[in-house]
Amino acid sequence: MNKILNSVSAYKEAKKVIPGGVNSPVRAFKSVGGTPIFFDRGKGSKITDIDNNVYIDCVSSWGPLIFGHCDSNVSSEISKAIKTGTTFGAPTLIETKIANKIVDMVPSIDKVRMVNSGTEATMSAIRLARGFTKRSLIVKFEGNYHGHGDSFLIKAGSGAMTLGKPDSLGITENIAKDTILAAFNDINSIKKIFEKHHKNIAAVIIEPIAGNMGLVKSCSKFLTELREICSKNNSLLIFDEVMTGFRVSKGGAQELYNVIPDLTTLGKVIGGGLPVGAYGGKKEIMDYVAPQGPVYQAGTLSGNPLAMRAGLATLNLLNNQAFEKLEKISSKIEKGFLNSIKKLGIDATVCRVGSMMTIFFTKQNEIKSYHDAKDCNTDVYSRYFNYMLNFGIYIPPSQYECMFFSLAINQEDIDKIINSNFKALQKIKDEEYINWYNTRKISQ
Repeated sequence: MNKILNSVSAYKEAKKVIPGGVNSPVRAFKSVGGTPIFFDRGKGSKITDIDNNVYIDCVSSWGPLIFGHCDSNVSSEISKAIKTGTTFGAPTLIETKIANKIVDMVPSIDKVRMVNSGTEATMSAIRLARGFTKRSLIVKFEGNYHGHGDSFLIKAGSGAMTLGKPDSLGITENIAKDTILAAFNDINSIKKIFEKHHKNIAAVIIEPIAGNMGLVKSCSKFLTELREICSKNNSLLIFDEVMTGFRVSKGGAQELYNVIPDLTTLGKVIGGGLPVGAYGGKKEIMDYVAPQGPVYQAGTLSGNPLAMRAGLATLNLLNNQAFEKLEKISSKIEKGFLNSIKKLGIDATVCRVGSMMTIFFTKQNEIKSYHDAKDCNTDVYSRYFNYMLNFGIYIPPSQYECMFFSLAINQEDIDKIINSNFKALQKIKDEEYINWYNTRKISQ
């Protein structure tokens, strides 16, 4: 078992000056128990905590580090940027270069505006949708997380599910009433909403591959019909690809599903590990953004040279060979997990798209909705997480988050991840037998 004495002390100190001791809720380990691990450094596929325990990283900072920690190409570009200036609050050539790269790679984007976070991107996208359509209502889906903007924290995924608080205090009734909830992967739910509100719906926003209630795939027919309904009613379709953009394929989920949204939000990978976000879409819509149009949005550090250089270096490396390698890595891990589940007879299933993956502890063969995800056994996941941690594998400290694999993971790492998964599941199986045996003895 790893010793984390320094992490325990660090957490006590952090709680004195930081709410909950962390700067993002899932980091607090609330749903898995124990003390958050404080990390000191990372290199390639490995991260080292302040007690010098080394882990194989299966989180990749929640997605951005597609090439692993301290990639030499990305680090070199950041160093160059630091030498010439970290921020100007004025245009630079690098902004146009990365914008051109994004436009080339993402099927739906003609123009793109850089911001500083995924939350900022989604907030800006729905404001733009309302301004462009002159309508007020936004439709979102149960279990989809679009950042912590007021309009989105209504049956949201990610930390909201982990903490059991899908609605946050501080959100007024007036804001909440402008957001309508739909059931994920249920087209009839959408049809009923449009029948009642079609004249007032500015946009539908969706994670085309949900990553914040664990990984949950959209059904292809569902997305296709959703596109048709939005077009028929002159409502915009917004794809939140903050997670999936440049992660599941070069063109994101929209490329995989061949469904083209009106607006797309991006983040994570496009910053190469630095804070970033973006939203983009059709020219006629994006031209509504100030200073060209009447929809205001601004940001002091938007398009800062550090993030732009790191992001462009990352995107330039994402060729077909990179995604083929990433698929081989991820598929090997998935197959290893599924083999262990089958061999041990554990009630669990695995859902994966590209290098994003979640193991769900459930009797169901497939997770298709928010309610399916909520029915999973989070107590078992908590035990599983802690076993994996002790075996030197760092996975998400929440059932409702995804693993993100990086290109830095080698065959030795893959073998250790798979073997650790088997050992963790074996321990869970042994616990279940002991509990069954003790219960049987008592009843006799």
